[in-house]
Amino acid sequence: MTKPLPARYRTTNWSTYNAALRKRGSLLIWLDREMAWLAPHEGRPGRPPVFSEGAIQFCLSIKVLFKLPLRQTAGIVASLLRMAGLDWPVPDYSTLCRRQKSLAVQIPYRRADGPTDRRTDGPLNLLVDSTGNKFLGDGEWQARKHGAQGRRQWRKIHLAMDTATSDFRAVEFTPSRDGDSPVLPDLLDQIPDDEPIGTVTADGAYDTRRCHTAIIERQATAIIPIRKNGRPWKETDRLLRPATTSSGPHGTLVERSENDGPATISAVASKPRCDA
Repeated sequence: MTKPLPARYRTTNWSTYNAALRKRGSLLIWLDREMAWLAPHEGRPGRPPVFSEGAIQFCLSIKVLFKLPLRQTAGIVASLLRMAGLDWPVPDYSTLCRRQKSLAVQIPYRRADGPTDRRTDGPLNLLVDSTGNKFLGDGEWQARKHGAQGRRQWRKIHLAMDTATSDFRAVEFTPSRDGDSPVLPDLLDQIPDDEPIGTVTADGAYDTRRCHTAIIERQATAIIPIRKNGRPWKETDRLLRPATTSSGPHGTLVERSENDGPATISAVASKPRCDA
C-alpha cells in the first residue's frame, strides 16, 4: 500500500496574508488615566513609597517584554507616558531594582461567562499543582552527550488555576528543595477574602494537616486523595480532614469523614485474588 501524498496548500490571498504579517508587529499599549500611579499614604512610620504596586509592575512588565535593562526601561516608560499625554513621574532604576524584590504581583484574570458565572451562581474552583523551571545550566542534550559542565539549578513554580477559565489565579516561586504542601496557604492568601472558594483539587502531596486547615479556613472543600502511606490522624486532629473518598490499596474504597476517626474500608471491596 502506497503512502498518500501530503496535501499542498497555496496562498492565493496575498494581500490579506501580508496585512496579517504586518499586524503581528504592531504595538498597542493602553494606559488607564484613572489608575493609581502614586502610592497612597498608609500612615506607617518611615518614608512612604512614592509609586504604587501597579506602577512598578507596569515598568517591570515593559522590561520583560522588550528584554531591557532597568535604565533603558525607565527611558521607554517615560516615552510611553509622554506619547500618551500623561505628566506622571517615572521611577528610576534603583527604585525598580529595590521594589521588585518585594513586589506583590497582580495577576489579571477573567471571569466565567454564561449561566455558570461564579459571581452569581457558584464559587471559585481551584486546581493546584507545581512544576520546575531550570534557569541555569546546560541543555538536556548537551548534558547527556558531554556530561554536565556545572551544577544545574531549578526553581519550583506553584500554580493555582481556575478550572472554569484556565487562568492562573495564584503563583509562588520557591527553591527546588521546598515541598508542595507548605506553599498552599500562601496560594490561597492571594485569592481575595470576599471571593468564595468552592473546591481545591490537588494530588496526594497536599494531604497534610496544614493544607486541610488552610482550606477549611476558606470554607472550601478539599478534593485531595489520601496518600498511600497515610495513617489515621489523632483524635484531636480528625476534624481537620473533611469527608473525602478516594481509592485505597488494591482497589478498595477508603472513606474518611469528620465522625469516623480512623479510615474505614468499604465491605464491597476485597483483597485481589488470582484465579488460575
